[in-house]
Amino acid sequence: MKYKMWVVSALSVSILMIGGCSASNSSDKNTRMDNANMTEEEMSNMEGMDHSDMSDEDMGSMENGHDSHSNPLALNDSTGENELILPPLIESKDGVVDITAQQGETEFYEDVQTETYGYNGSFLGPIIQVVRDETVTFRTNNDLSEPTTFHWHGLDIPGEGDGGPHQVLQPGESEDVRFTVNQEASTLWFHPHPEGATAEQVFKGLAGLIYIEDENSENLNLPKDYGVNDFPLIFQDRQFNEEKQFDYKAVVNQDGTIGDTLLINGTLNPKLTVGKEKVRLRLLNGSNARNYLFKLNTGDSFQQIATDGGFLNEPTTMNEIMLTPGERAEIIIDFSMYDALSDIALINEEDTKLLPFKINEQKTSSSDLPKTTNDFAVTDEERILAVSKKLELFGMGAMVTINDKQFDIDRIDFTQKQGVTEIWEIYNKPDAMGGMTHPFHIHGTQFKIISIDGNEPPVNEQGWKDTVAIDAGETMKLAVKFKNKGTYMFHCHILEHEENGMMGQVKVD
Repeated sequence: MKYKMWVVSALSVSILMIGGCSASNSSDKNTRMDNANMTEEEMSNMEGMDHSDMSDEDMGSMENGHDSHSNPLALNDSTGENELILPPLIESKDGVVDITAQQGETEFYEDVQTETYGYNGSFLGPIIQVVRDETVTFRTNNDLSEPTTFHWHGLDIPGEGDGGPHQVLQPGESEDVRFTVNQEASTLWFHPHPEGATAEQVFKGLAGLIYIEDENSENLNLPKDYGVNDFPLIFQDRQFNEEKQFDYKAVVNQDGTIGDTLLINGTLNPKLTVGKEKVRLRLLNGSNARNYLFKLNTGDSFQQIATDGGFLNEPTTMNEIMLTPGERAEIIIDFSMYDALSDIALINEEDTKLLPFKINEQKTSSSDLPKTTNDFAVTDEERILAVSKKLELFGMGAMVTINDKQFDIDRIDFTQKQGVTEIWEIYNKPDAMGGMTHPFHIHGTQFKIISIDGNEPPVNEQGWKDTVAIDAGETMKLAVKFKNKGTYMFHCHILEHEENGMMGQVKVD
């Protein structure tokens, strides 16, 4: 059964263990997967993973790496001492948006400057707001001392502007990316995607949001007052060294780097002040590898209104929601039932306090959510289409593959015709150690989940998606159509897995 997100009517299962790229479908998810206790037969059963050329150090790294995700570093409780930082919201000027990747220093800890990367600032980036049918130019600039790219995660965009590993900007270079916005209202994001450096550049701070608005989103009676009842929340775990610096190379884990310190919008120990009203939270899992289960410490439910690529057909009641790296969701929490003395916070599966809320009783309003928010549907034609592309995800650490291959920038793995819907079948093959959960992302499109192990997806996943978590042993069918031409990546969004080769390319013409 799919465990990422649960509709209230299906909340009869127990709390699940969450890690970065977590162990999945094993008899005991909390048991350390130790190769030292495996028989030769079990080792040989790990098809596609040849250990004969691996050093003892590599083997130990795999063991420790897997254990760090089966039993991940616990996150700190937020003390709530710092008001949540809100990214600046920017729009195009004369059709142009300037975005610069740059180095800087950020004060997470009092009187300590941490060396960081950011867009148009020292850490993270702005929210770029665009409107459907608008023609816009993203003017990208690289002020870093190393090559980077600008990848627009979730955006329907021609391949030449997608910002994958082919579109590298050297230090000091600039490039204009011009396109027409041709998708519905949604919360997307952008981050670097250079081959071999994505994970470290994201870890240092390169990430930002994109809001697409359209006529439907403008007309819906939803909270939309930025910074008042509509808030972005970028969740990232980090690990600081003794000098309160980011030292990625010291903490990197080939199965996905996990930290013990939570930052939300780059804020350490955040709180969010809200009014006694319905509040919209746009959640992004921007971490390298950690999964987040979100719920309220009060046990109260909330409404999910959107997935990665747009609104659900109607608000869906949830008690908790899981997001793996790269996924987004929009939720509505009704704070009208609380007061200034209420102890209410977003917590995770370990009851760690992620984001405490402070209630401002002077801000009050009440309005009902719309009953219908979209007209998303999987068509009968899409349901009966035959599978045309099969992908097998396999492995862990440095030994990850898609269809027994690791990424080659000079190899095209699939071709597809522009505007033609195909069914991609993705199977996450387990190994003798139980296998891993892989968040699977396709560039340059939003797709539909047709089925999960032959069953309908949960209601809250019946919407546009660009990233989905596929558990070990699970098979997922996706209806995939590209509106634009070009070469696009598909990969695991555990950033270290992507860099270790769990990535391929589809050419659309």
